[in-house]
Amino acid sequence: MVTTLLVAVIALALIFDYTNGFHDAANSIATIVSTKVLTPFQAVLLAAVFNFAAYFFIKDHKVANTVAKIVHEEFITLHVILAGLIAAITWNLTTWWFGIPSSSSHTLIGGFAGAGITNAILLGASGFSAVNAHYILTIIAYIVLAPFIGLFIAYFITIMILHLCKRAKPVTAERWFKRLQLVSAAALSFAHGTNDAQKVMGILYVALVASKIINSGSPMPEWIPLACYSAISLGTMSGGWKIVKTMGSKITKITPLEGVAAETAGAITLFITERLAIPVSTTHTITGSIIGVGLTKRVSAVRWGVTINLVWAWIITIPISALIAGLVFMLVRHW
Repeated sequence: MVTTLLVAVIALALIFDYTNGFHDAANSIATIVSTKVLTPFQAVLLAAVFNFAAYFFIKDHKVANTVAKIVHEEFITLHVILAGLIAAITWNLTTWWFGIPSSSSHTLIGGFAGAGITNAILLGASGFSAVNAHYILTIIAYIVLAPFIGLFIAYFITIMILHLCKRAKPVTAERWFKRLQLVSAAALSFAHGTNDAQKVMGILYVALVASKIINSGSPMPEWIPLACYSAISLGTMSGGWKIVKTMGSKITKITPLEGVAAETAGAITLFITERLAIPVSTTHTITGSIIGVGLTKRVSAVRWGVTINLVWAWIITIPISALIAGLVFMLVRHW
């Protein structure tokens, strides 16, 4: 049954996807803007187009299925979903305002899980009985693993490129890497779409199940992927310039060669995790990749003070989002 609450949940889910787009635009465009290969407007247009292009290629929605299973069905209500979305949007806007490249993926997952745990406690059950431990532990593991995977792939790609191009003229090489960065940035934007847009698909799917509009296990209605890819692409068009500055210049100095390596490594990591149905953070992945290219020069080329601050933001994202969602759920559960 379509209710006002369901309409509000759908609207908030798409608003979150929009904020995800402009929050995470920096992941796709920071290096290509900092190397001046494209202007900021050209870069966000490229990112938005390839974010949406993923809609035409990804049809199995494995990541969406994972997100849909984070909270056990008996503890999911529209109020749980509403509280999780409000918490996720709040944290996304807060970190965007301060220019902190935190994970939109993890704030959504933390908010959803936190509201579900609170609902279970208020129903007299164990809080952790509300969540699927396997999926939660896998997501937590990849908070650590994804940046390191990106780091190692970027490091080896950079070393390989330097070895292959050691006889090339610097001017010629830079011209070619500026062209190649268009390809690597497009690949990263496409990979971002394949992973990030699916997370809200999972949320909308369980909202329809909770409203008894569809049955659990039914195919996903086609309007959900179309709406989610549209929202995240429009958000990407809005850009996230404060985070672009952090990602593109504060971690380490980026050249076109290093931009190609970091973006390629980030895209490879996201493609792998999408196939494994793991909702990883694009932010964590590209940050690790940028650190990886910095390490090929020397350890001191990475600004570790900035990096440590980012890690702290990553650590607190899920628990703070869960706490906010729990508090919001207690306020809205009787609406």
